[in-house]
Amino acid sequence: MPTSEFSHHYANLDGVRIHYVMMGQGSPVVLLHGWPQTWYEWRRVMPLLADKYLLVAPDMRGLGDSSRPTSGYDKKTVANDIWLLMHSHFGHCGFAVVGHDWGAPVAFRLAADHPKEVTHLAMLDVPVPGDQPAGGAIGGGQRWWHLFHQVPDLPEALVYGRERLYLEFFYMNGCDQAGAIGNDDIAEYVRTYSQPGAMRAGFNFYRALTKDVADNRATFATGFKLPMPTLGLGGGGPRGRGDLVVESLRRVAVHASGGSIAECGHFIPEEKPAELANQLREFLAT
Repeated sequence: MPTSEFSHHYANLDGVRIHYVMMGQGSPVVLLHGWPQTWYEWRRVMPLLADKYLLVAPDMRGLGDSSRPTSGYDKKTVANDIWLLMHSHFGHCGFAVVGHDWGAPVAFRLAADHPKEVTHLAMLDVPVPGDQPAGGAIGGGQRWWHLFHQVPDLPEALVYGRERLYLEFFYMNGCDQAGAIGNDDIAEYVRTYSQPGAMRAGFNFYRALTKDVADNRATFATGFKLPMPTLGLGGGGPRGRGDLVVESLRRVAVHASGGSIAECGHFIPEEKPAELANQLREFLAT
């Protein structure tokens, strides 16, 4: 679908200017993207849900066409941006949240911090950071870039001027569906990630992981469990995380459903948009 059919806006929040895209009408749902992507990863899913839902797809702080603060990339702070957007800017008393990749830990934190207002939580291909006292913070084993991106300054220096070369590695090696992310799509992502400060901001999402784990474990230590319905979906192919997401949610939520999407890698919204939309439609109706 041409991006001209989406409605683009900005919201000036506390210390950050958030670019967001809207489509549809009905119950509000906020869609949170991951790295190395932007709101644009939802371009195929939004038209499939727009008949029943008011969809808001923001660029998270530092990424896409949002502003790039030097700090605030822990997921509590990023989640607060989304809270201010949905609750204060729009005035929604209740809304659902769907997150993919880094958007999933942000979505979890948003639901944990506002359990009465978040009506549904869906997490795609990333478990809850720190939900197990021992083992990987993300789940499913560390991938090499999780540590590389946390090294101060070096990633920025090595990828400067080579943003497309670097990012294309992830699109090509993260998909089980060939061609799911095409040349025009890569060009749109590279357009934003080539802007000053964008790669630094993306790496800062990884650099905040230690704090994210500590924040989440402090929440778990109180005995808190998410009260709303939750959905965990992983890519069922070799490049996806399979059932790790729903297994994670079962540990931290009262109600968890989900599983994996067959023949799908990490980039679920772009590889299997119709199947994802169908699962979300069924889940959001609960």
